[in-house]
Amino acid sequence: MSRIDDSREFIPVRIAVLTVSDTRGLGDDRSGDTLVERLTTAGHHLAARAIVQDDRADIAAQLRAWIADPEIDVILSTGGTGLTGRDVTVEAHRDVYEKEIEAFGTVFTHVSMAKIGTSAVQSRATGGVAGGTYLFALPGSPGACRDAWDEILLWQLDYRHRPCNFVEIFPRLDEHKRRK
Repeated sequence: MSRIDDSREFIPVRIAVLTVSDTRGLGDDRSGDTLVERLTTAGHHLAARAIVQDDRADIAAQLRAWIADPEIDVILSTGGTGLTGRDVTVEAHRDVYEKEIEAFGTVFTHVSMAKIGTSAVQSRATGGVAGGTYLFALPGSPGACRDAWDEILLWQLDYRHRPCNFVEIFPRLDEHKRRK
């Protein structure tokens, strides 16, 4: 449900898109393309885009590099959130999280249940925060990326969304580092 407060000004967010795949390239990355199209249509900026193999250390290294980049506010990864042996994106995300956003996975499951029924139980979508950057691991299908963006991220990454949103607390994500 949209609760946009038109008295507030839209603030574009700088978003990086990471596709995790052993088989995809930029030419056939439909899930990554879906996220890029959605975020730019919403008025945000594509800050970076990459594809890495299904390797926990490689995924975590890319996440850490982008977390360290002050020009990136949010990282969206797609792929590797399932249950097979090569699905290690969730573990890589958790390797770098300072705090996990537990409700993100719960809300994503709720959204997915309405679309794909009990098959939603096979997704391990997750979200978290590290170094003042939001990170979200989404399933590797374009439909799941659309659902996550359209039903959750579109709203939470819009400063005008009420009663609260992720953008308005950006300045406080690393406040613990400023305490004396």
